[in-house]
Amino acid sequence: MKLKTLLATACIGMSVSALAQPASAATPTVKSQKGTNGKTIAIFVPSLSNPFFVAEESFAATEATKLGYGTMVASHDDDAVNQLNLIKTAIARHVSAIVLDNAGADVSVSAVKTATKAGIPVFLIDREINAKGIAKAQIVSNNFQGAQLEGTQFAKLMGYKGTDVERTGLPSDTNAKVRAQGVASVLSHFKNMKMVAEQTADWSQSKGFSVTQTLLQAHPDIKGLVADNDTMALGAEAALLAAHKPDVIVVGFDGSPDVVASIKKGEIKADILQPIATFSRKAVMEADHYIKKGSSGQPEKQELNCILITKDNVGDYVNWAMKGK
Repeated sequence: MKLKTLLATACIGMSVSALAQPASAATPTVKSQKGTNGKTIAIFVPSLSNPFFVAEESFAATEATKLGYGTMVASHDDDAVNQLNLIKTAIARHVSAIVLDNAGADVSVSAVKTATKAGIPVFLIDREINAKGIAKAQIVSNNFQGAQLEGTQFAKLMGYKGTDVERTGLPSDTNAKVRAQGVASVLSHFKNMKMVAEQTADWSQSKGFSVTQTLLQAHPDIKGLVADNDTMALGAEAALLAAHKPDVIVVGFDGSPDVVASIKKGEIKADILQPIATFSRKAVMEADHYIKKGSSGQPEKQELNCILITKDNVGDYVNWAMKGK
């Protein structure tokens, strides 16, 4: 019991600040930094407690500073009201562009329209919206390709047989649906593999832990678990270790340093690296081009391929990227 408590505490610890936030804070905390060219790029991400989004913000802000821009940084906590409030604040502050990892494919359309109507170009990263011609760019990972890599490696690790489960992301997030489809497109070909449960953990580490704990009561003999992002993978792995099931195969999706460390220890078996450093910087560079030229110079939809990380190449990983890639 003590081990379960310790692991649960460790699992939840990274997400405490996010969980403590009110669901729809009227005024999200905004951090600003002045630049050298008198212009500002706003950078809004879903969370500043999730390492993925922290890195995303950091790569974008560093590139903006390098180009001479001031930055306005905040988290909308995956809340559409917070997101709209941030967009309105950015408009009031006369920012030159917005880089946004949005709060949902449908609920974010009006927020992007609001910025666009105010003359502020929006460059989406990581997540798409269900509308075209509003944002100046939608720069995302090739989630289907990445999920197929994940599914293929998972099947190989499983020996192409056995029962397994999947932890999926926020239902409102297009990425969650695409990744689930990509995994299914691979695993459906192996008749000796059986998916006994597919359940959302909302991209959350704490929910990844609790949902996996509950699942183990119904399916104590599962052989593998596919997690559609890294925080859920870490939560699931913690739950499995607490249940004394270290041999259950877990794979993740993101390329976070924490999962890479787990792979090095022989716990989580594989991960999919999203090109987070590339698309975060790319969005800022295209925003800079738009501010100066009136065009991004690129198509709106841009997909970047993901990379498989295993024990064989994990040594090439450096700060959300692979050497030579």
